[in-house]
Amino acid sequence: MADAQVIPLRAADRERLDASEPSVPDEPGWEDAVIDVLAFARRRLLGDYKVDEFGFDQELTDEVFLRFLRPFYEKWFRVEVIGGHHVPAERGALVVANHSGTVPWDALMTTVALHDHLPAARHLRMLGADLVFRMPVLGPLARKAGHTLACNLDAERLLTNGELVGVWPEGFKGIGKPFKDRYKLQRFGRGGFVSAALRTGTPIVPCSIVGAEEIYPKLADIKPLARLLGVPYFPVTPLFPHFGLLGAVPLPSKWYIEFGEPIETSSYPEGAADDPMLVFSLSDQVRENIQQTLYRLLAQRTNVFLG
Repeated sequence: MADAQVIPLRAADRERLDASEPSVPDEPGWEDAVIDVLAFARRRLLGDYKVDEFGFDQELTDEVFLRFLRPFYEKWFRVEVIGGHHVPAERGALVVANHSGTVPWDALMTTVALHDHLPAARHLRMLGADLVFRMPVLGPLARKAGHTLACNLDAERLLTNGELVGVWPEGFKGIGKPFKDRYKLQRFGRGGFVSAALRTGTPIVPCSIVGAEEIYPKLADIKPLARLLGVPYFPVTPLFPHFGLLGAVPLPSKWYIEFGEPIETSSYPEGAADDPMLVFSLSDQVRENIQQTLYRLLAQRTNVFLG
């Protein structure tokens, strides 16, 4: 039998053949994951990482904190984000949200939303109560995640640096209110967040969160126990403390987080932050914006757990 003649493929034929075969992207295997973990551990042990003046550790936040929160965000609460394009992509801005849920999961889920589900991933630098930073473990972790005390000086420094700052003006009154008062905004305090925005000329972005009120329905408050533990309240829910740690698992309600149109402050004259009537007016405008958005989202929702 005569030897078969080998005819080389022309370049055009070769390109057609390659195009007809589906390309399978290389997916990182467990070996790559192990290498990444070991590299991360090595950097931590050698101190090869950066923190800013507030103690914010971006690598730890991205690789540990956000990874821990994502399953709750995506699978447990199934959060949907609305109006993400209203959040500035680069400049400083103040995100003002309603507070609820007995335990502040709403703040944590908002952090994931702003980092993972916006056109421009951003880290939210939250302003927290003194109690948070006095707690032995939680305080240092909050600092590592980039959060700081709820004071105007820190807020203005962060905003001036172009950071995205989060504030929950209802404070403990919001997260600790009884279930019968769900989605009714509490008083917004003295409007310090408005003063910080006015002094830095940064926009205020109203944020409305539906779903957090149902994760721990607060039925009662054991005040003597709360005073003994040094906390604002000791909640009684349908599952806690009757079922112990199992009762501390949040109920899997369906969440919606909507970012409203920014309220610009750059057009106000210098010294506007010292005008108490203007500060009160803007604070009330933000509060009313959030309240009306909550009512609209609730009217559209058909089921607490299914949305």
